[in-house]
Amino acid sequence: MSLCHHYGFVIAIAALSGACASTGATPRPFPTPRPASAASSPSPTPRPPRPGPASGSAIGYSITRMALDLRGAPYRNGGTDPSGFDCSGFVQYVFAQHGVRMPRKVSEQFQAGTIVDGSRLEPGDLVFFATTAPGASHVGIALGGDEFVHAPSSTGEVRVERISASYWSTRFVGARRVL
Repeated sequence: MSLCHHYGFVIAIAALSGACASTGATPRPFPTPRPASAASSPSPTPRPPRPGPASGSAIGYSITRMALDLRGAPYRNGGTDPSGFDCSGFVQYVFAQHGVRMPRKVSEQFQAGTIVDGSRLEPGDLVFFATTAPGASHVGIALGGDEFVHAPSSTGEVRVERISASYWSTRFVGARRVL
């Protein structure tokens, strides 16, 4: 079963905008989340990546498991740890726990790794959105399929959303693979 299908039943939330430490701005219009339609279940414990040819995808799955374990952590402008994250601090923290150094700012993360076509996302890829200005101003971690996990703006917490939601799909600016 794919990671997308595994977690797809866990949470169904409408699009909520994101702002990040690199701008501190809150986008307009600001959508509000709907309550989750399903109760959350515990996320699996992160496992170390397997060595060998599939290690990139194994690290991607481990990264997404850790990111999912952080659901519910509050948003904090400039936050870089589980007491509060902004979007780029969330990405930096999750990747650092797997030995992958990431830049701090969204604009710098948008230059990391290689470009990925949005239709070929894999778990652990970074997805970028223009929420406060033209260009990448918000980042999340792809779960595979249509879902991503991110730290949205000051009224939010780390959560899963759909890239195809009207708010996010109109603001999608690209994806990068750093693993």
